[in-house]
This record gives sequence, C-alpha cells and structure tokens, in this order.
Amino acid sequence: MAKSTRDIKRRIKGISNIKQITNAMELVASVKMRKARARLERTRPYYNTVLNSIKDVLSYTKVSHPLLEEREVIKSLYIVVTADRGLAGGYNANVTRLVDSKFKNDKESISLITVGSKGRDFFRNRGYHIVKSFQGISEEPEFKDAREIGKIAVDLFLEGQVDEINIVYTRFISNISYDARIMKLLPVDDLKVEGEDKLKPIIDFEPSPEEVLDYLIPKYIESTIFGALIEASSSEQAARRVAMENATDNAEEMIEELNISYNRARQAAITMEISEIVAGADALK
Repeated sequence: MAKSTRDIKRRIKGISNIKQITNAMELVASVKMRKARARLERTRPYYNTVLNSIKDVLSYTKVSHPLLEEREVIKSLYIVVTADRGLAGGYNANVTRLVDSKFKNDKESISLITVGSKGRDFFRNRGYHIVKSFQGISEEPEFKDAREIGKIAVDLFLEGQVDEINIVYTRFISNISYDARIMKLLPVDDLKVEGEDKLKPIIDFEPSPEEVLDYLIPKYIESTIFGALIEASSSEQAARRVAMENATDNAEEMIEELNISYNRARQAAITMEISEIVAGADALK
C-alpha cells in the first residue's frame, strides 16, 4: 500500500510540473494573441483601401490585364499557411485537411507554397509538389514575407505554370472562434465590377490604366497574403491558448482525482495498521 501511495504522489508531482508548463504557455499565447490582433486591426484597412482602388480603376475603365485573365484551370497553386509548432489543437490539421481532402487523388494538378514547417512536413510526406517553403514566419509575419510569396505566385501565373492562385489559411473570428478557409487570389471575379447605369466621374489615370493596374494588382496580392498571414497568426495563438487552457484544466482534474485516490489509499493503509494493532493486542490477552 505504501508503494501505491508513493506512485500516486509521484504522478501528482509529474502532472503538477506539466500543469505549470501548460499554464505558462497559455499566458505566453495570450500575450502573442493580443499583439497579433492589434496588427490585424491595422492591416484590414490597408487591404480594403487597395481593393477599393482596384475596383475603382476597373469600374471607370474597360481595360484587360494579364493578371485578370480567365483560363481553363489545369494546374492550381495553393499557398498553405500553417504553424511552425504544434500544441495548438486542431489548428494545423484543419488547414492541411482542406487541401488534402480535395487533391489527395489528383496531386498532379496542384503545386504548393507552404508557410510553416507543419504544412511542409505534412504535404512532403504525402508526395505533393512544393514550389517553395517558408519557415519561422508564422507567428510574426512581416510584409516582406508576403511580398516574396506574392512575387513567386504571380510569376508562376504570368509564366503560365499555374492557372489560378489560392491561399488556405485560418481566419480569426474571436478569441475562441477561427475558421480554416480557401480564398481565391487570381483570377478574381470580385475585382471585375460591371458597369452601372449611373453617371460616373471622368477620371484620368497616369501614366495609363494598364500601368496603374500593374502596380495595384500585385499590391492587392501582397496585402491579401499579408492579411491572411496576420489572420493565421492570430488564430494560431488563439488555438494554442485554448489548447493550453484545456490541458491545464485537464491537469487540475487529474490532480484532484489523484488526490482523492491518494487519500483513500492512505486511509486504507491506516485502517489496516489499526486492524493489525487491534489483532495483535487481542492475541496477547
């Protein structure tokens, strides 16, 4: 029985140590999440401004552009945003599952740009074609990272190596809610605004509408990718905070149950000792 109580105490000590780690990770994730949310609130207005500017150019002029060209989709490019670390619940699995469930039987029709080592390892082990992988930027992405990813994607599209560009990321909704989704970047029908009957102002574009779009559309791609990276960063920290909070709560429940088991075992040992003493005293009479 003494051995049993020692084992229980050893388990309680081990779980208590794990609880301290998960609690610390929860606090760290909370701080990082607040920081990522602040960046997210600053990023969204920039993206909306660029998007509205492109729509204005397209609505005031009838201009074609290579990056808006509709093609028969034979080869797709997917930018997949995951984390570099685990311990975030189903955060990484939700993103990778979206792509794998769609292309696991048709891997030849897709190329990937992966952000985060978790996505890279998942798709590499399953034989997907990875054009480029980025590590170490998932938690604190910078605009230069989005610019580099966007340039690779746009070049592949202009060279005809891919017929569409999509990004797979986790959109941040709230501290406890986030949604893995696929967003189409190119070609985007939403950018093509149909002409309206109302009178439009006369606007001159310098040097030309085509050159304005040459500048704006890559900016739209870059800002959208950057926005997705920030959304994913916020979602990752939120998911990790929730996962660590749940782990801490589970550790507390296990410690409570083990304490009950320890007290019962201790009480049983004491009762047995008392019974042995009483039996010994009766034998001496």
